[in-house]
Amino acid sequence: MSFHSTAAQLVNLAEAEGGRHESLNPAVTGGAALVVLLLLLWITTRFNRDR
Repeated sequence: MSFHSTAAQLVNLAEAEGGRHESLNPAVTGGAALVVLLLLLWITTRFNRDR
């Protein structure tokens, strides 16, 4: 089985299952990821007091 035919079958399967979920807003997802990463950065800098 070639890569192209496998990819085509996966695309067809994804479209049959509903495709893109409308509840996943890219702006909200990216904003939440940014907040989490900034929180982790702040926690890391609080524990790294030797610098």
